[in-house]
Amino acid sequence: MFSISSTSISSDSDQYVEFDHLVDEFVTTHLPTLLYNNQTQPQSVSGVECVPERRGDTDRRDREKGHVQLFNDYFASNPVYSDKQFRRRFRMQRPLFCRIMNKVVEGDQFFQQRRNAAGRLGLSPLQKCTAAIRMLAYGTCPDAVDEYLRIGETTSRLALQHFCQGVITHFEAEYLRSPTDEDLRRILHQNEMRGFPGMIGSIDCMHWEWKNCPMAWKA
Repeated sequence: MFSISSTSISSDSDQYVEFDHLVDEFVTTHLPTLLYNNQTQPQSVSGVECVPERRGDTDRRDREKGHVQLFNDYFASNPVYSDKQFRRRFRMQRPLFCRIMNKVVEGDQFFQQRRNAAGRLGLSPLQKCTAAIRMLAYGTCPDAVDEYLRIGETTSRLALQHFCQGVITHFEAEYLRSPTDEDLRRILHQNEMRGFPGMIGSIDCMHWEWKNCPMAWKA
């Protein structure tokens, strides 16, 4: 038989009361501070520091910086990249691109650069036209040009639509018409000089309907 004295019971009870006070103090005073610090401090994943996203950060693209960088890279008097690099990346020479851009933005309110409610300038016509050309040249999705041009996916898609419509409107009568007899003679002569006598044009199967077209190439 074991005997438990009243003194030991009282001592245990005092310890429980003291422990309860310590737990209450920790939950009330220290726990909120620990939780706050854990939520606000950056987390590190595989050695990369991740800064927590704040509301509105996705809209702070710094569009002015994107325009300045694009202009200095390709359109300044002493650009960063050469004419050869421009030709490879834009699929055309710089004067031709500028001519197309000036015609496309003419009279189209979408390409006009305006200020928002905060007084900040929006996207420039140069950014929008470059986004359209990059998507046409590389076949990329609208979101792929955001990192360099600071232009969102929806705006890139609209820029492509307006750009293509502007090209049709301003250049259809001159470049998208059927060739005349003079045009045919000139084309035949040019192709003959290149080693392809009698060739008018090269068909890339875009003019033919293919009923067994794979799903990956559909439309």
